[in-house]
Amino acid sequence: MADISFRPNAEDERIIRAALREGERPSDVIRRALRRLQHELWQERMRRDARREPGAGLPDEQDDGWRYFGF
Repeated sequence: MADISFRPNAEDERIIRAALREGERPSDVIRRALRRLQHELWQERMRRDARREPGAGLPDEQDDGWRYFGF
């Protein structure tokens, strides 16, 4: 994997310091931020798919959904 250079500006450094958890390094904060971005991208894809296919994957209206809870 290629190395990625990142030179944070003063605001970036402030955000990273504020987000540091005990025992973390700045690179750990950036990794967490990347995972958060990945989750946001996944959510955007799900919303886009839901708009494209409304109701896809949802139970029929006559199904009250209780079967999902074992009732």
